[in-house]
Amino acid sequence: MDDVASQFLTANESAIRLGVALLLGALIGIERGWVAREQQAGERIAGVRTHSLVGLLGGIAALLSEAVSDWAFPLVFVTVAGISLVAWRAKFADQHDYSITGLVGLLLTFCFGAVAVAIDLTLAAAGAVVTAVILDNKREIHGLLNKLQAHELDAGLKLLLITVVMLPLLPDRGMGPGEVLNPYEIWWMVVLIASISFVGYFAVRLGGAEKGILFTGLFAGLSSSTALTLHFARMSRHSREVEAMLAAGILLACGTMFPRILLYAAVINPSLLPALLLPVTVMGMLLYLPALYLWRHHRQALRVDSPTPIQNPLELRTALLFGGLLAVIMLLGEWLRGALGEAGIYLLAASSGVADVDAITLSLSRMSLERISPSTAVLGIVIAAAVNNVFKSGLAIALGSRSLGTHVALPMVASMVAGLALAWWM
Repeated sequence: MDDVASQFLTANESAIRLGVALLLGALIGIERGWVAREQQAGERIAGVRTHSLVGLLGGIAALLSEAVSDWAFPLVFVTVAGISLVAWRAKFADQHDYSITGLVGLLLTFCFGAVAVAIDLTLAAAGAVVTAVILDNKREIHGLLNKLQAHELDAGLKLLLITVVMLPLLPDRGMGPGEVLNPYEIWWMVVLIASISFVGYFAVRLGGAEKGILFTGLFAGLSSSTALTLHFARMSRHSREVEAMLAAGILLACGTMFPRILLYAAVINPSLLPALLLPVTVMGMLLYLPALYLWRHHRQALRVDSPTPIQNPLELRTALLFGGLLAVIMLLGEWLRGALGEAGIYLLAASSGVADVDAITLSLSRMSLERISPSTAVLGIVIAAAVNNVFKSGLAIALGSRSLGTHVALPMVASMVAGLALAWWM
């Protein structure tokens, strides 16, 4: 029975693929027809029927290219394109509508029909669905473009530059003293930290201040918890009635650093996770729980300006400086490891943690693959995180009100002590 079914499917494969080509055309045609549903009959250039037939025609053209001549598909495609251009030209003259999106969608429908028959059904279906979604979300896409600012577009293009253009060009091999410098891996780390900062920036940008201090603190922690700490600390001097809520926002932002640490370790060296999970989770929870307590006991309606970082994290100069910092840390780590052993790594982690945790986390995770033990890397990362949060609590005490400094410093110290104790014990 199975053999009969298999033979039937094989014999009718072309018919099945042509049916799929017709359905994919109908899918795009339904979206186009719905958009033009209020137009009178004859005013629509291409609706459900036209797109369905064009999808079927694309599939037949692909079959003709295989069975008759390689020129069949391009000739039919050019014919369809020519007829479509004549129709759209007449529409432009009558309605003064210069959009060619519908024309492109019709030509894509023809191509999807050919792909479904001659190449791959899944690829054709995916392309048709994505096309229908894009066509259906014209207003939303244009709305996003209207909200997009020039420096944000510039940041997105720079992210593509350092990812798509620069990363593949770098050599993937060890260089320098002890061959500790791998240009490809260092730049890949730059891409990783830049991507997370980019996501964090737009989380704050799109979420908006109206979501409140906690929402802002949580997502600002993805991009710049230090910037948020400074912003909220200064605000506490002028808004004493919301000091506790501001402290909750700072604790949330600083606590968000710990999921980032786990993410970096999971991507670069997953073997670190068993030893890193407990101390990092405890350190994060000792910040999140006080933040939740402060929110529950001092909750009130409040709106603040979103603490979007002043400097865009995707500036090319910033990316290069970050790459240089990674290289320096890896070179210093190799030198200190040889000169002082584990003590040198811990000294490096403590000094680096004052300014940045991401760089030392990425560096130690990378070094733990070959040059240092996982336990040394884990303790070094915890030291860097503890020093960084203590530094930010110092900023809160120095720049904020006394109450805010107390609310922030006590959980920070508890988090530091617990994390260091667990990392040392493990």
